[in-house]
Amino acid sequence: MRTKSLKKNRINVVTLGCSKNVYDSEVLMGQLKANNKDVVHEEDGNIVVINTCGFIDNAKEQSVNTILEFVEKKEQGEVDKVFVTGCLSERYKPDLQKEIPNVDQYFGTTELPGLLKALEADYKHELLGERLTTTPKNYAYLKIAEGCDRPCSFCAIPLMRGKHRSTPIENLVKEAEHLAANGVRELILIAQDLTYYGLDIYKKRNLAELLENLIKVEGIDWIRLHYAFPTGFPLDVLDVMKREPKICNYLDIPLQHISDDLLKSMRRGTTHKKTTDLLKKFREIVPGMAIRTTLIVGYPGETEAHFQELKEWVQEMRFERLGCFTYSHEENTHAYNLVDDVPQAIKQERANEIMEIQSQISWELNQQKIGKIFKVIVDRKEGNYFIGRTEHDSPDVDNEVLIDATEIYLKTGEFYDIRINDAADFDLYGEPAEQVEKKLSRKDLKIQTL
Repeated sequence: MRTKSLKKNRINVVTLGCSKNVYDSEVLMGQLKANNKDVVHEEDGNIVVINTCGFIDNAKEQSVNTILEFVEKKEQGEVDKVFVTGCLSERYKPDLQKEIPNVDQYFGTTELPGLLKALEADYKHELLGERLTTTPKNYAYLKIAEGCDRPCSFCAIPLMRGKHRSTPIENLVKEAEHLAANGVRELILIAQDLTYYGLDIYKKRNLAELLENLIKVEGIDWIRLHYAFPTGFPLDVLDVMKREPKICNYLDIPLQHISDDLLKSMRRGTTHKKTTDLLKKFREIVPGMAIRTTLIVGYPGETEAHFQELKEWVQEMRFERLGCFTYSHEENTHAYNLVDDVPQAIKQERANEIMEIQSQISWELNQQKIGKIFKVIVDRKEGNYFIGRTEHDSPDVDNEVLIDATEIYLKTGEFYDIRINDAADFDLYGEPAEQVEKKLSRKDLKIQTL
């Protein structure tokens, strides 16, 4: 028997997948709010919009399961309507409509006006850069481009997001100013490929000029770069990073593999030597830079020799941050024509081996930080700890700094100088440097009185 929904006309936006999807959900919520709609993010609501991911098998499975979960709630009368948008819907709309017909409507990644119309809202063009952020108040994602022109064999993103399209500098500056006015202190620049920025509208790689404009925005203290491509990397970006304290000494550059055979098959446009030389150039120009990368193991044709080469290279390069994924055989990609010949169990074993190596590297690098002072932004309080990050750490994926909340009070969203007292594989433990100085002063005074 159907029951009446408790919260009428409240729209619940559910976000799955990467930071680009987070950004898209925030834009949608900003539009709905401007239409005076009651909109929430991942809370109770009788109308549900699921922003899906369709990148790899695990993400697709999570998206499908989430759709099925809310369709069941609809059938039980717990929600009234279910809409699906995002990458999975863009890529598999006909299949989804056939297999899960109880969804009210499916929308692709470029159909925001249509989705808003289905939600009885109008698309407001004047809302340039205005959105309802879902991240902690002190940081926000800034998507500088959409789509991708790269031909990587394993990647389905161009199928879901289309060709690369840069957002003009003046629009991004206006968006950054709006975010800063709402308390954002850190901008995390995202795109499928940051280094391609500007080629379509300015006829040159223009990321450095964008950064020069963003650092002028008052209230923004940190600007972080995510998702750069190694081929054709604009080295003038590193000059800006070295010169400007607002640009974090941090770069997320997914490299995927290092074997020349696999890089060629992956259509990455680079080699073992070129990649290694580029990373050495990074560290030469910006000493102390934290480099984050991601790797794929189990790609078609990856032999034990290829994997050993990758392991040795990871040990040699000593990345500050690293993630490893097992290859996912995606239809309509170039690699789908190859035989997916590495068993899943072997893929997982290889991924585990890489992460074990990285865990040891991370532990060793973290031990070197003990006794040093770092500028840390506090994101949140969790249990008995305030949780913060250094400029070398991005939210959700990197190291965190834990500060004992039973000893001292810190304001979330503020910066503090933190002295690191202890370190684990992926966590640092510290206390405010000012607190340490007070303790030392009291100790000195005690010794003098004795």
